Amino acid sequence: MDEQHPLTQAIIRGRRKEIPELVQQCLDAGEDAKSIVENRLVSGMQVVGDRFKKNEIFVPEMLVAARAMKEAMKILEPMLVAAGIRPEYSAVIGTVEGDLHDIGKNLVAMMWKGANIEVIDLGVNVPSAKFVEAIAQHKSHLVGLSALLTTTMPAMRTTVKAIRDAGFPVKIVIGGAPITQEFAAEIGADGYSRDAGSAVDAAMALLHGNA
Repeated sequence: MDEQHPLTQAIIRGRRKEIPELVQQCLDAGEDAKSIVENRLVSGMQVVGDRFKKNEIFVPEMLVAARAMKEAMKILEPMLVAAGIRPEYSAVIGTVEGDLHDIGKNLVAMMWKGANIEVIDLGVNVPSAKFVEAIAQHKSHLVGLSALLTTTMPAMRTTVKAIRDAGFPVKIVIGGAPITQEFAAEIGADGYSRDAGSAVDAAMALLHGNA
């Protein structure tokens, strides 16, 4: 991983205005879109996630890095689609029914995208049936459930049960301020993440069978 590459550094530091020129430089140098995503963008977001976990950066820095990543993907996604290249994994994410909080959920979605996972974000106040419908539609490998209120934790339990009852072989990761590893185990979730930086580690461990 070349952290010092100009495009990777622009992602890490959130220098969004520099992104189009740096992406073009990579393309002119003969790198294809897939290589740029995997070796430049994902590498940058890995650094951002690691620094966040170590409390070296905070939410604002994560947001500007994610926006820089999004700027690069606007250029590269059409090329990936044209070449028939899709991320290896697909994830559905949302805040459970009754809960309107979305900052943590949005950060996790950004970090998963930064790890080259296709993310379908269902938003907030999402009923369990909508999660089930989205998993079926997108053939997802991973589901992220968020709740910030103790009063909406039962909705998380209901959603996990609905997904399990539907028989999907997906991995479920849950998180949010009141959520614990013990609660995750109690309701039958596969994993728990205390923050957006850890969410990538939790997802990769489950997707690669290391959890």
